[in-house]
Amino acid sequence: MTVVVVGNPKPMSRTRAAAELIATRLTGSAPTAVIDVVDLGAGLLGWGDPAVAAAKKTVIEADSLVVASPTFKATYTGLLKLFLDQFGQGELGGIPTFPVMLGGAYNHALAPELTLRPVLVEIGASCPAPSLYLIDSEFETSPDLDNWLEIAKKFAPTVVAP
Repeated sequence: MTVVVVGNPKPMSRTRAAAELIATRLTGSAPTAVIDVVDLGAGLLGWGDPAVAAAKKTVIEADSLVVASPTFKATYTGLLKLFLDQFGQGELGGIPTFPVMLGGAYNHALAPELTLRPVLVEIGASCPAPSLYLIDSEFETSPDLDNWLEIAKKFAPTVVAP
């Protein structure tokens, strides 16, 4: 089960579209679940919210994760941080996870590697491939995506047709 987690404050964002495309191309099948963190609302500001707990359970049960955010101030969004803070150290138990960030220019291309990957590893994700940064206006046709997929597919579970 591949799960996509999207930390864009805008629902149904380009970040979500990119993350779903990446998950599909990475595993050969559409993601099983998409958590658009913005939909969790104020429940992210405390502990024990039922919708947040359900989203956490979905993430913990995943076989692989694509975690995506737009680039805000050279890092991932505070919204995504609120969701990731709901997980304890090591709680993801080694789930193969692929950090992805979108931005308007390559001057922030190291942001997913330097900011998103470390927090994912702290909560127990295994990030076996390099993090991915894409220009948001060209994510669908980016040669960077194709190059990254060549590496990342070695580490992603694939869906086998019955």
